[in-house]
Amino acid sequence: MGLLGELLKLPAAPVRGPLWVLRQVVAEAERRYYDPGEVQRELAALAARLDAGDIDQEEFDRREDELLDRLEQSPVRYLDDTGRKEL
Repeated sequence: MGLLGELLKLPAAPVRGPLWVLRQVVAEAERRYYDPGEVQRELAALAARLDAGDIDQEEFDRREDELLDRLEQSPVRYLDDTGRKEL
């Protein structure tokens, strides 16, 4: 289809661009949300808040469980032998 296919898709270009941007933003947000390093930083900050007396043990346990759940739910991304991303 090549050139003809691209010409037929041209009227949809104003919609495709913002959708691509939206997909990129969502992918980056998910990458940051599930990043193990970020979760570990949040756990360290949470422990510091507990040590400082800003939160009680019950709040700490609740938030710690949420962060650990997030860490367990994070999609494992790695490259297989062919260089493709696997989840």
